[in-house]
Amino acid sequence: MPRALREDVVVTRDAARRRTAARETHLDAMAGCPGHRVLDRLGDKWVSLVLKELGSGPRRHADLARSVAGASQKMLTQTLRGLERDGLVIRTVTAGVPARVDYRLTPLGVGLLEAMLVVVDWAERHVPEMDAARARHDGKIVGPAAG
Repeated sequence: MPRALREDVVVTRDAARRRTAARETHLDAMAGCPGHRVLDRLGDKWVSLVLKELGSGPRRHADLARSVAGASQKMLTQTLRGLERDGLVIRTVTAGVPARVDYRLTPLGVGLLEAMLVVVDWAERHVPEMDAARARHDGKIVGPAAG
């Protein structure tokens, strides 16, 4: 192999190694980023619905199952366990036949709900603008450009 070609191969390998190292560093930073972690939690399909339901006060599991329609028993249970693990929800079991299980938001969960509601409010006001911008971007003129 000619020397110039060998040098190109070495440079290419070095560049690939640098890109791989940079990607790994970025992924590590994302995993440790508090904002990313919270947004990832809120992005879970059922979390926002459960938080919203518990925002009005403690609820029994069966009540949550009815109000979070579409979530299977398994998914609702997994969501509640995850929220409990994160310190956002408290699960209380009251002895009886059958046992009564209630869930309520912790102060930490109330704070997250408040932040989530700010984002929901923003979305309700601005998603139509985002949809129009997407349509314009895709070449489907919908209306005047937002400015």
